[in-house]
Amino acid sequence: MDTESGAPGGEAAAGSEVGPGEAPASAREIFGDRFESAVRYTELLATAGVQRGLIGPREVPRLWDRHVLNCAVLAELLPAGSSLCDVGSGAGLPGIPVALARPDVSVTLLEPLLRRTTFLEEVVRELGLENVTVLRGRAEEMVGKLAVDVVTARAVAPLDRLAGWGMPLLRPHGQMLALKGDSAEQELAETRAGLTRLGAVEWSVISVGEGTLETSTRVIQVKAGESPGGVKAANRRAKAARAGRSVAGKGAERGRGAGRRRR
Repeated sequence: MDTESGAPGGEAAAGSEVGPGEAPASAREIFGDRFESAVRYTELLATAGVQRGLIGPREVPRLWDRHVLNCAVLAELLPAGSSLCDVGSGAGLPGIPVALARPDVSVTLLEPLLRRTTFLEEVVRELGLENVTVLRGRAEEMVGKLAVDVVTARAVAPLDRLAGWGMPLLRPHGQMLALKGDSAEQELAETRAGLTRLGAVEWSVISVGEGTLETSTRVIQVKAGESPGGVKAANRRAKAARAGRSVAGKGAERGRGAGRRRR
C-alpha cells in the first residue's frame, strides 16, 4: 500500500521480513565517514521503500550490491565540487548513494510523483544530507530553470528519450551518465544520430567500480558541447531567461510605483 506521509521508518519496518543483510566491506571504502548513513539509507529502502512501492520485496536481499553500491561508484566520474541532477530519482537511486559518497557534490533529486518526493524529503532530512535538494517536477519543465554539470538516471527510459530530457539540463561541456545493463552498446548505437542533434560531442560505454565491486557498473557517458540539448533547448533557455527578466522588471516597476505613492 502506498503511503505519502509519516516517518521513513516506524510502521514501514513491518513491511519487510527480510533485511538487506550486512554491508559488504567495500561499502566502508566507498562511503568513508558516511558509512553509517549509507547503512541507514539501505534500511529505509528495505522498509519504507518496500511498503511504499518504491522497491520490490525481492530486491531487498540484494540492495547493497545491485542498487546502493552499484550507484555509488558513479562518484568516480564526478569532477570535484560539481553539481548533479538525478532525473526521475524514484527512491533516490543513484542520487542519494552518490551524495553520500561525494559530500562535495551538490545533488538535486528530480522526481514528478508526490509519494516519491515525500519519501526522498524524509530520507534527506533523517540522514542530514545538506548537499541534497529534492525537487518535484519533470525534466522538460526545468529547462532554463535548472542547469547542472552532470545529469544521472537509472531505469528511467530508453536512451533516446532520456537524452531528450537530460541533455537540456546540462551546462556547456557537462555530461550525462546513464546506468545501463547489457543493452548499453545497442542503445548507444541506435541513438547516436539523436545525440548529435542534442548537442553531444562524445559518447561511450564505460565501467566503474572495477576492483571494488564484484560486478562493475556499466554506464553510458555522453559529453555535451557548447549547446547541450541542441537548438530547441537553447531557444527554451532563452525564452525562460526573457521571462525571468520580464518578471524582475515588473517587480522593480511596482517597487518604484509604490515609492512614488509614498512620496
